[in-house]
Amino acid sequence: MTEIALPTLVGAAGFAAGMVFGGTAQATGFCTMGALSDALFLSDWRRMRAWVMAMAVSIVGAQTLHAVGLIDLGRSIYLSGPITWAGAVLGGLVFGYGMTLTGGCGSKTLVRLGAGNLKSLVVLLMVGLFATMTLRGLLAFGRVGLDQATGITLAGSAFADQSLAALLAGFGLAKPAARWLPVVVVAGGAAAWCLKDAAFRSSFPHLGAGVILGLTIPAGWAITGILGADEFEPTPLASFSFIAPLGESLIYLMTFTGATISFGIAAVAGVIAGSFAAARLGGGFHLEGFADTADLIRHLVGGALMGSGGVLAMGCTIGQGLTGMSTLSLTSLLAVAAIVAGGVIGLRRLEAG
Repeated sequence: MTEIALPTLVGAAGFAAGMVFGGTAQATGFCTMGALSDALFLSDWRRMRAWVMAMAVSIVGAQTLHAVGLIDLGRSIYLSGPITWAGAVLGGLVFGYGMTLTGGCGSKTLVRLGAGNLKSLVVLLMVGLFATMTLRGLLAFGRVGLDQATGITLAGSAFADQSLAALLAGFGLAKPAARWLPVVVVAGGAAAWCLKDAAFRSSFPHLGAGVILGLTIPAGWAITGILGADEFEPTPLASFSFIAPLGESLIYLMTFTGATISFGIAAVAGVIAGSFAAARLGGGFHLEGFADTADLIRHLVGGALMGSGGVLAMGCTIGQGLTGMSTLSLTSLLAVAAIVAGGVIGLRRLEAG
């Protein structure tokens, strides 16, 4: 029997996990931008609670994997680098504002594309283009300069990394307590806030979305950190994020020469496939285009802002909101707060006309 290469296994598992994510998001209407809109204009907090519940589940899952030694979250991009607070705040605001112009974040763009929304194809191209430009293209000079000028490096100090656990341990709290106290406070508090609402508890689509999508985050960590473990060529530790991987996916499609599909690229494809399957099965697949030129311009600008802002903030509502938050990174806390603020500003502006 021919042995399957490790990168192929990681890619296949990433695609499968992406299908679960995309199918669930399509079937339940999961959308962070939509959640903000529901809360602001309809006083309906169920979708917001779904996102927060997913955050709580992802934190518990990721921290458990780390605590038992199956993965080392310290290897992730969220904890291994400096606290890039300026990029997190500025990028989060830009991304949050941009997603209001396109009607959804990076993951929602992929989900809508799978369901036949052709506007999302244009947004995807813009996000991928500007994400790549900001990551290693023309706009990268500004990003690197900002991070170097404002980043706070904790290496060599009393703090092992930029997680809340390391912060508490650095101030003298015993390591076991430092590890689990933030989990209890952040994840426990988030879950309690969600479950205290009877409307959320009784809504299976919202509660189910929070739990299932939350579980995909530790699943991603396990795929790259356990399945992808190799003594000589380990798979980079990662989980779900949809901004930089969109750029990587476009480059892969344009320059394919037998290159290995990374977890991020496979997950992007999986989300589209999962959404397509759910839309076809549920009767929700239909082609949709732009209403007019103004609609096109709005989506072009929004996609550009999401691509640049998402890279600057090191993630989106999923990349930072769930995956980054699952590491309890200080940068992720700032980025998520900024994304929400940017989304609120954008929605208020759209409401005002």
